[in-house]
Amino acid sequence: MGTCIFCKIIGGASSAEVLYKNDHAVAILDINPIHFGHVLVIPRTHALTFVDIPPSELPDIILATHVVSRAIVDSLDPPGFNIFSNNGKVAGQSVFHFHFHITPRYADDKIQFVLKLKKYGEREMTEYASRIRKAIPADVHTP
Repeated sequence: MGTCIFCKIIGGASSAEVLYKNDHAVAILDINPIHFGHVLVIPRTHALTFVDIPPSELPDIILATHVVSRAIVDSLDPPGFNIFSNNGKVAGQSVFHFHFHITPRYADDKIQFVLKLKKYGEREMTEYASRIRKAIPADVHTP
């Protein structure tokens, strides 16, 4: 368990407003919400980032995210919502135990994800695609 606050919550050593649990995930209200109703979906297994989660646990983590997203929509009636995760300090991660954020969104909330979109140069898209495809294990099945 160590000093990880999410591990302490999952282990019962720290309190939280728990909304949903399954075999591999726990959903809690964020104590510092973007909007009231902002939820964190936390894997029970301590994993630093998304890529560190055991693949066998992903279905339950995604199911928890779906169930709680539906509950936010049904109970709070927001006109939209975001699901996101920050992986690594440079991406904004502040608690180093992977988690999804689900937050309701409203037309006048003035929350922005400011992006500076890029354009691929000639052949760059093909080169990036090739590099990424080569890193995908051959034994991973796709539909």
